[in-house]
Amino acid sequence: MRIEPVFLFDLDGTLVDSVYQHVLAWKEALDAEDIELSVWRIHRKIGMSGGLFTNQLLRETGLEISAARVERLRRSHAEAYLRHADKIRPFPRARELLAWLTDAGIRWAIATSGRLETAAVNLAALGVDPDRTPVVTRDQVRYAKPDPDLFLAAAERLGAPIETAIVVGDSIWDMLAATRCRALGVGLLSGGYGSDELRQAGAIRVYEDPADLLDHIDEVGGRR
Repeated sequence: MRIEPVFLFDLDGTLVDSVYQHVLAWKEALDAEDIELSVWRIHRKIGMSGGLFTNQLLRETGLEISAARVERLRRSHAEAYLRHADKIRPFPRARELLAWLTDAGIRWAIATSGRLETAAVNLAALGVDPDRTPVVTRDQVRYAKPDPDLFLAAAERLGAPIETAIVVGDSIWDMLAATRCRALGVGLLSGGYGSDELRQAGAIRVYEDPADLLDHIDEVGGRR
């Protein structure tokens, strides 16, 4: 009996070219709170949960950050990100990849650490309607990546065992979350992480971007 795979996609840096807009938005939010953090350090945290981001911020800056300040940072980041909304674009052939899976009868869903207020911009750029496509955002789960909750919820929405899932993401946080829920992780270089980093975090295959994955989709179980 052939086990039919399902594909669970991260959004930022995986299907949509938006990582650096998130970095700049976080930089604006942190600067507004007089919190010094280098841009490269912010980039390394994109894709993880807001709570883990805050914990790492505490470690790296030695600051005490109140719940009210955390909420201000979150709001400021969202506002700054939305100001960059007109620059958000899907990666080359990302839409084609999703269309190919649909035409092949392979189910897929999106699972993002972003909240709907920012994810909506990315979904619109990608042409994905969350009323017609399974989309799980940070608002809908208790914990985000590297916890597996987002991917578990996405697999449940598809009615598929998580063990049949191929998780496609651009960050080590995606790969760690995939490993923790016994899914197979496929890494993309389009978010700025290196091939070795993604493999060490659990990726079974690494491709450049959605176009490269589509060209090699048979390697990870994609067949018509």
